[in-house]
Amino acid sequence: MAKRIDYYDDPNAPTPNSLVPSVNVIVTNPAGDLLMIRRTDNDNWAVPGGAIDLGESIPQAAIRETLEETGITCQITGLVGTYSDPRHVILYTSNGEARQEFSIVLTARAISGEPTPSDESREVRWVPREQVASLRMDRSMRMRIEHFLTGPAMPYIG
Repeated sequence: MAKRIDYYDDPNAPTPNSLVPSVNVIVTNPAGDLLMIRRTDNDNWAVPGGAIDLGESIPQAAIRETLEETGITCQITGLVGTYSDPRHVILYTSNGEARQEFSIVLTARAISGEPTPSDESREVRWVPREQVASLRMDRSMRMRIEHFLTGPAMPYIG
């Protein structure tokens, strides 16, 4: 099975060979719970997201990726921040792609649908805010969620 391996400030990380604009979406329900997925490629928890395709806007990509990975239709409501730390390298073992991090993190509210796993998500569920920190996830995902939960009103730029 193809794997995703995240490296951070690691001298053993592969040299990046791509930079792909991507989006992550922190979707909340009326109770304030966060929509989380357990990824199939590394078994870590994350918020939905993925690459922005040619011909689509950032919000369009966010809505599409959320629906594809979770079964939830959402409406974009804001911006958490931008994340482009060159010390974060993501290796995809299926094709040897080594990406430098480049992600725009948006907020959204759920409109319809039921949490449904996909090829990219082995588990999808609403997680109460106070339980999110207990989930296993990559440090970069944890930082993005923490910026949402405790960050200032201004978006993070990094």
